[in-house]
Amino acid sequence: MDQVRITDLLTRGVIGLSEKERARPQDILVNVVMETDVCPAMASDSIQDCVDYSEMAKAIFALVEENKRYTLEALTGDIAGLCLSHPLVVSVRVRVEKTSAVRFAKSVSVEIFRTRQR
Repeated sequence: MDQVRITDLLTRGVIGLSEKERARPQDILVNVVMETDVCPAMASDSIQDCVDYSEMAKAIFALVEENKRYTLEALTGDIAGLCLSHPLVVSVRVRVEKTSAVRFAKSVSVEIFRTRQR
């Protein structure tokens, strides 16, 4: 299966359990790998046959900014659901990283793989 990737999308959102974490938005890195068939787009050269990565990135950015989740797990699931709502995406791998969660660690992350329910 072919893939469309969005790598290291820097978003900001409220995430976490403590009052300190929820007081202001934090940096959140999002990576998605959407599996799709790119053959129709290769033949037509039309955006109508593509997963529009620019529009998907904007939608992910908006989702993270508007959601106020407590856990990375829930946010990661929300992003996977958003990606799978696109009719051309058959499966998705999503990794969400919180860059300031643990002292002395570059980040902590949750990664999931989901497929479209048929």
